[in-house]
Amino acid sequence: MATCPVCDADVENPDDPVVGELLTCDDCGCELEVLELKPLKLGEAPEAEEDWGE
Repeated sequence: MATCPVCDADVENPDDPVVGELLTCDDCGCELEVLELKPLKLGEAPEAEEDWGE
């Protein structure tokens, strides 16, 4: 289990995580990103930015 950096709840690990994978915290609903694999470390996922066709 990894811990949500927002609410400190346990977040279930995916079976085969990869760096950059997005998960959702079941407790607070925050979107999380896998930052490191060993040990599994999660961070808040960056919000999608508009590219305005650039």
